[in-house]
Amino acid sequence: MSAGDPYQTLGVARTATQDEIRKAYRALAKKYHPDLNPGDKEAEEKFKAISRANDLLSDETQRGRYDRGEIDATGQERAPPGYGANGGYRDFAEGAQGFRYGGGAGGGFSQDDLGDIFGSMFGGRSGFSQRPSGPQRGQDRSYALTVSFIDSVLGATSRVSLPNGSTLDVKIPPGIEDGQVLRLRGKGDEGSKGAPAGDALITISITPDTRYTRDGRDLRERLPVDVRTAVLGGPITVPTPSGSVRMNVPAGSDTGTVMRLRGRGVKAHGKQEAGNLYVTLEVHIGKADDKFREFLKSQAPSPDLAEASQGDSK
Repeated sequence: MSAGDPYQTLGVARTATQDEIRKAYRALAKKYHPDLNPGDKEAEEKFKAISRANDLLSDETQRGRYDRGEIDATGQERAPPGYGANGGYRDFAEGAQGFRYGGGAGGGFSQDDLGDIFGSMFGGRSGFSQRPSGPQRGQDRSYALTVSFIDSVLGATSRVSLPNGSTLDVKIPPGIEDGQVLRLRGKGDEGSKGAPAGDALITISITPDTRYTRDGRDLRERLPVDVRTAVLGGPITVPTPSGSVRMNVPAGSDTGTVMRLRGRGVKAHGKQEAGNLYVTLEVHIGKADDKFREFLKSQAPSPDLAEASQGDSK
């Protein structure tokens, strides 16, 4: 994994869409996240590298500047064309004593040196104009946050611990999905010279629930019901993410009967309406007492069962 080119770091083409970049980052972040690789320094470094690459490429302005060669992979300004590796311009001018002011590896003059030289030549005024360093937007920062299934359904406020020891409160909207990235404007690094701060990019992971599964904005659960209630019908208590409710089981229900509780799925948010909760019944016999056994013995078997029994005896 290259530590330089952010496209190579994320394993995407330079023509990749923002969606492709986001998917690549999510997959790599899950693979190398420090929480999933405790004590693995190599995984930690890779996670940092892909986070930096995502910070740059997920920002359209920064990505464009990188593609045009204006900044490097760390977001720092690149030297203008012709600028030497040691700070001077290569072959900038022929000096009066017959030597060149160069930026080669042989100990060329720095930009400050050139300014001093031209200043002395022009009576204290520098004939060399340095490129001003303008305001720079702060870097984006990437974080990972794990939330419970219930919080993802109802919404919540969770807290992220930052590397500097401070914390950041993150509002989780109802219906957020696993792998989704929340962008918190202005919560990244501070900008320079009055430029805006970067953003905080929060990748969400949702822990599964033992009771509920999600289908879009609807939820599903399986609920045991005793034989008496299934046969005769009656009220039962149904757990939901927002609290238990009572509902009536129709008489003659069987395992697999599905009942709907309106508005008990994913909580309404913005223009999104609340989802529903679909409850699938599972009839449980439980421990049969003597009266129940005698009752079953007193009942004549159904014709289908009688025929099956005769067929087996032949």
